[in-house]
Amino acid sequence: MSMSNEEILVPNPARSGKNSRAHFGGTHPRGPIIDQDGREIPEASLGSQFQGFGSDDFRSEGFRFDGFRFDFGGANPFRNLTREQRLARLDAIAKLLDIAFILPGTKIRYGVDGIIGLIPVVGDLIAAALSLWLVREARALGAPWHITARMLGNVAIQGVVGAVPVAGDAFDVLFRANIRNVRMLRRWMDKQAR
Repeated sequence: MSMSNEEILVPNPARSGKNSRAHFGGTHPRGPIIDQDGREIPEASLGSQFQGFGSDDFRSEGFRFDGFRFDFGGANPFRNLTREQRLARLDAIAKLLDIAFILPGTKIRYGVDGIIGLIPVVGDLIAAALSLWLVREARALGAPWHITARMLGNVAIQGVVGAVPVAGDAFDVLFRANIRNVRMLRRWMDKQAR
């Protein structure tokens, strides 16, 4: 089952609610603050890091490639984040890995994963490691075993087929395992919020 560029770039409003957007407004993070291992951090132990939020402290930080913006939801990607901010970070990284660039003269999108995969063996290992990190982050966000198993299956399919020279690289560009995995995680998290 392949996804069109429109399905990837424009979320389906029927399936996603207000909390599923990658951009989070407001001056204060919503929800509990969690560390890199998914454990909640009590507000009392946060110190001055989260005291006195202003619009300058919580401004949008992200990357821009070829007119495509990767927004981390106003969060520094290396400090303790809320669940929403971590999901926005995963979304931005998945887009960077899978759909950051457009092949000139076509509508085919590819990402850093497709470029790295062109390096024989080592490139495929690096791409698989990046994809596995996304699965690890999903597990830290509380994703159950059946979601992480499906995510690992997508990574395995991409890794095995991607190891085939040329045809595997084309498959990587079209399969977009990272986008699929983050979308699957987001759907699961949207159901939990209700």
